Amino acid sequence: MDAVSRNYATSGYASQAAMLAACLTLIAGHGASAQATTKTSPAIEPGAIDALRKMGAYLRSLQRFSVTGNTEREEVLRDGEKVDLGGTLKYLVRTPDRFRGEINTDRKQRQIIYDGKTLTVYAPRMHYYASVAAPSTIGATIDTARARYGIEFPIADLFLWGTPRDGVKDLKSAQYIGSARVNNADTEQYAFRQEGVDWQLWIARGATPLPVKMVITTTNETSHPRYSATLSWDLAPVVSDAVFAFTPPANTSRITLASYGMARATPVSK
Repeated sequence: MDAVSRNYATSGYASQAAMLAACLTLIAGHGASAQATTKTSPAIEPGAIDALRKMGAYLRSLQRFSVTGNTEREEVLRDGEKVDLGGTLKYLVRTPDRFRGEINTDRKQRQIIYDGKTLTVYAPRMHYYASVAAPSTIGATIDTARARYGIEFPIADLFLWGTPRDGVKDLKSAQYIGSARVNNADTEQYAFRQEGVDWQLWIARGATPLPVKMVITTTNETSHPRYSATLSWDLAPVVSDAVFAFTPPANTSRITLASYGMARATPVSK
């Protein structure tokens, strides 16, 4: 997997116009992704790779879906103590060019709406939103958001598995752990290791091999913080065009989304 959605940069600005990046450190800090690349370790088990690719192929076969997750992220304080931040996420997807995300944590609320032409990020508590032109597919839009604006989507791996960017070539180890019960579903648990991150997947058994749980541990930090998401799926959601349209609420201001380089040049506290 290529490195995405693991480091959610936070930034802010000295002026209201620049406030967007701080406002829209949305997905930043909420979550992480297995798309980071750790130390050399044991052999790669072909069965684990087969399970990963079978899951990815099934995900890419879905024309529409809704996935909701309960998330937990460890944050490390200055004195090294860890604290847990809970949250939820919901993605509503119609491939190849419709996407709506709602990310809520103990600290932040963000909405991301993509209608095939425009990507909008909305911070309801702060009453700000930003809209920018976007490419014609979900995958390209996620790439552009990351590269140009420093915006990372939690568990963006969901959109990369089953593609040439599934990251299998970066794996240092891959192994089957065993059977497990998650959310009343029978699953198979796998463990993977890449440069800088260890991650686990619980994949549902049967004809719908969906990921139902992820645990991601950042190993290139001394504290080894973890991020986890337990997922529930709806494979027949209502996906009218109206769901992917954004109408600014009253008393909401539009601000300019700064480029990632500009945002990083003048970081401030949240």
